[in-house]
Amino acid sequence: MSKETNSAEVILNQNVAPEQFDWDSFESGLDADARKEKSDLEEIYNGSLSSLNDNDVIVGKVVRLTDKEAIVDIDFKSEGVISLNEFRYNPGLSVGDEVEVMVDRREDKTGQLQLSHKKARTLKAWDRVNELHETGEIVNGFVKSRTKGGMIVDVHGIEAFLPGSQIDVKPIKDYDQFVGKTMEFKVVKINPEFKNVVVSHKALIEADIEGQKKEIIAQLEKGQVLEGTVKNITSYGVFVDLGGVDGLIHITDLSWSRVNHPSEILEDGQTVKVVILDFDDEKTRIQLGMKQLEAHPWDALSADMKVGDKVKGKVVVLADYGAFVEIAPGVEGLIHVSEMSWSTHLRSAGDFVKVGDEVEAEVLTLDREDRKISLGMKQLSKDPWENIEAKYPVGSEHVGTVRNFTNFGVFVELEEGIDGLIYISDLSWTKKIKHPSEFCAVGDKLNVVVLELDIQARRLSLGHKQLTENPWDKFETKYAEGTVHTGSAVEVHDKGASVQFEDAEVEAFCPSRLLEKEDGSKIKKGETAEFKVIEFNKEFKRVVVSHTGIFRDEEKKNAREASNNRSNNNNNMSSSNIEERSTLGDIDVLAELKKKMEGGK
Repeated sequence: MSKETNSAEVILNQNVAPEQFDWDSFESGLDADARKEKSDLEEIYNGSLSSLNDNDVIVGKVVRLTDKEAIVDIDFKSEGVISLNEFRYNPGLSVGDEVEVMVDRREDKTGQLQLSHKKARTLKAWDRVNELHETGEIVNGFVKSRTKGGMIVDVHGIEAFLPGSQIDVKPIKDYDQFVGKTMEFKVVKINPEFKNVVVSHKALIEADIEGQKKEIIAQLEKGQVLEGTVKNITSYGVFVDLGGVDGLIHITDLSWSRVNHPSEILEDGQTVKVVILDFDDEKTRIQLGMKQLEAHPWDALSADMKVGDKVKGKVVVLADYGAFVEIAPGVEGLIHVSEMSWSTHLRSAGDFVKVGDEVEAEVLTLDREDRKISLGMKQLSKDPWENIEAKYPVGSEHVGTVRNFTNFGVFVELEEGIDGLIYISDLSWTKKIKHPSEFCAVGDKLNVVVLELDIQARRLSLGHKQLTENPWDKFETKYAEGTVHTGSAVEVHDKGASVQFEDAEVEAFCPSRLLEKEDGSKIKKGETAEFKVIEFNKEFKRVVVSHTGIFRDEEKKNAREASNNRSNNNNNMSSSNIEERSTLGDIDVLAELKKKMEGGK
């Protein structure tokens, strides 16, 4: 029997509890010395190996390469295996290279240690990217492909997004030109939750431009002439790139001549010379000019030009109040609408000229110091007010055209530039007109007579009613106060009634209290009756009548006649008595007188 068997038997023969039995020693067949030796060896071996935890990132050395795998030594009890697919970015991998790896699984089903270079690289890259975002450090990235709205960039193994707006300071039309290129980027945004990274190439360009900008701005001075490139054209001006700094040429500073749109002068990308006109305190808004580099057109204007000269030009701007005419490059004169025609009816300048028309005019005023010139067109034709007394003497009759109304009259044009006014009171002898539009319409032909002529004020007073006889001359006799006429009440109101007589031109007024009839009722609208004229005013064309007065006058007449009859009878009786008394008295007096005369004798 062997030593191991005897030992086992000794152990089995002892009274030992099962839970205290050393099964490892029993199964291995080692005695106590052997077991101790084994324990010491295991401790030495384990101490020579690094402890490993899943997801730890460590550095290993490539010890062997196969067609599909890389064998990596990480100082563990066994070597790890990594697929070569994880090294596609590094086709030059060779034995002896050190690589970062992560423990994927300590042992697979075959007992092999599984490592991952890709996971280690990604984890390290994420830490690195976060660091780059915090420090703002520039990083190289490989543009892998194009995607919606931008590009996909590999940054340390992480796929970052490069928006299209962050590729360059200028708009990009062809994205494909960047695919496959390695470029510098700045990490501008990170989303830790979704592991999203956004990078920008534009930020680096802007930083460079900002540096250039500061250098350029520090050297800017008013009046400085620079060369720049047209960057953007708008309706109000042109933005020019001065080498990192933008300036604006306002449309009015492009040319001495009038410009409708800057595209008439410049185009995108064109190189131009400009002068600095002004800038703000920070020099962030720079005002540029082009026309200031040329002599002012007024300086080239003929010194012989004077008031009264005739000039030709082109209408460049049109407004209601007048037209601007360019008589020389950059020199414009204003023709006010009142100087376009002798007519006193001010109209829009567009009724006479339009933009682009070639016109001839006379110089009315010329101010070289303020660089202003006013022109006139009507001066080239004869003034219609010349010899006006011969053409339109007072009392002469003419036919004119109604041009417009005012509350007080009608303006009638006799010819271009000759207007006259008919006051509302001179339109009709008989009609009561509240507004001229009740009598005529604009454009009507109207017969007129010249009443007054004021040459100095260029004013004509006209009349229309004066062409016919004043009917109120005959009405003055016909409708004299006290005359009675038959009339019809055409309107009845609280204050009285309008009464129309057989002469349609005469309308009288009867006060309400005088509308009462003999039976006590009042005359109603449309009723015909007799009326007595109690007032006639030729100047104000006023006739006042009364119906009540007719029968009351009759009553008074009858009463007066009756009173007169009574008075006559009484007077006759008194007269007889008086005569009688007088006769007797006279006889007595005479008798007495006779006695005195006789006694005296």
